Amino acid sequence: QVQLVESGGGSVQAGGSLNLSCAASGYTIRDWMAWFRQAPGKEREAVATIIVGGEQRFYADSVKGRFTVSRDNAENVLYLQMNSLKPEDTASYYCAATKRTGPWNHPELYSSWGRGTQVTVSS
Repeated sequence: QVQLVESGGGSVQAGGSLNLSCAASGYTIRDWMAWFRQAPGKEREAVATIIVGGEQRFYADSVKGRFTVSRDNAENVLYLQMNSLKPEDTASYYCAATKRTGPWNHPELYSSWGRGTQVTVSS
């Protein structure tokens, strides 16, 4: 059973930075992990993923060049460094993991989810 706990959210002004962390237990290096976000009244949106061994990373177009996903396999932690934040980045951010393969940006692919951490960006 995979357990995921996010942290690092907060309130920042536009242009600021935050670094989210996801502490994971019960997963292996073969698991596929990703960050999603959901704003009030909107569908859950894929943000970034990092695949087996950290060799491949994919990002939503809206965050390319601003966000960086990484993982520390020794410490079992997934990170999301968010720079140049915009008000439209405001959302609850979730860490997710799966042992399956498929389209990385489909929430239904993921079987384990954290409870989320809130990010609020003011203009």
